Amino acid sequence: MKVIVGVDPHKASHTAVAIGPRENELARLKVRATANQVAELLAWAKPFPNRTWAIESAGGLGYLLAQQLVAAGERVLDVPATLAARVRTLATGRSQKTDPNDALSVAIAALRAPALRSVEPTNHVEVLRLLAKRNTDLGNQRTRLVARLHAHLCHLGPGGIAKELYASDAEAFLAELKPLTPADQVRADLAVELLEDIKRSDAQLKESHRRLRTEIKLSGTTLTDIYGIGPIIAAMLIGYSADVTRFADADHYAAYNGTAPVEFSSGGRTVHRLSRRGNRQLNHALHLAAICQIRQSKSAGRAYFDRKLAEGKTKKDAVRALKRQISNTVHRHLLNDARRT
Repeated sequence: MKVIVGVDPHKASHTAVAIGPRENELARLKVRATANQVAELLAWAKPFPNRTWAIESAGGLGYLLAQQLVAAGERVLDVPATLAARVRTLATGRSQKTDPNDALSVAIAALRAPALRSVEPTNHVEVLRLLAKRNTDLGNQRTRLVARLHAHLCHLGPGGIAKELYASDAEAFLAELKPLTPADQVRADLAVELLEDIKRSDAQLKESHRRLRTEIKLSGTTLTDIYGIGPIIAAMLIGYSADVTRFADADHYAAYNGTAPVEFSSGGRTVHRLSRRGNRQLNHALHLAAICQIRQSKSAGRAYFDRKLAEGKTKKDAVRALKRQISNTVHRHLLNDARRT
């Protein structure tokens, strides 16, 4: 008998519920998140030899448990939290949000939903995803620091400093300041500290870019052959696409990354709107690639963009159309890379 074991993972504990083909509950267990968690779960699940594990958010809180189960030779499915929540909400008699109900919803979602992602052992793709996320976090951190420094400098001198901030310009600006009040002195001191933080952030970003270039070179990807895609964008595309072979075609990949328009229809009227669904990190990476192509007057992407404008498209619609074309190209390159490895 096929058995699905749904797991609701948490930081301190994990709740597992086993169900049969008819959604009937067979057993349940709650284990503490300790070094023995996998051994306890496997011992409990031993009566179900034909089992499949379904873990909610196997890339989030359930990451470690999912990887440990895969390393033990178990088959593990990744169930999105939104899908499990939908199952629980629509259920009758078990809609309360409790750990056992959540685990049961995860199991039912895995039993009924087709084509859920199988968890694979950590590989080069996960390395690139982690490095890409770290690079994004560093960039966001630097942006916040620069914004705070601009705010202090505007209070210390008329007009502050140019929007594009360079450390040498900020140092020269601060060197010429003569604070008149205690508050101005504190602002100046804070500005100096922020400038040091920005320098440290710049050094971290430089190292992050170096690591990304090295890892992308080792991956042997052909994504960097596409105009507008360098090592950073390539790392985002590879890391957040994960196993590209799970997408049936380029259209499914476009739906996943949010470049496929969504149909809205009512009363015989049908329109297509921008999709806000899908992986937003992937969508952002494709947007950056599109903007790079548009800025180069002789690129094929710019020619496509101009052609869409000539057809009467707005600039936003032309950018969206270009992103879809880039998505198709990226999908083709990722597939070819997967076949070569």
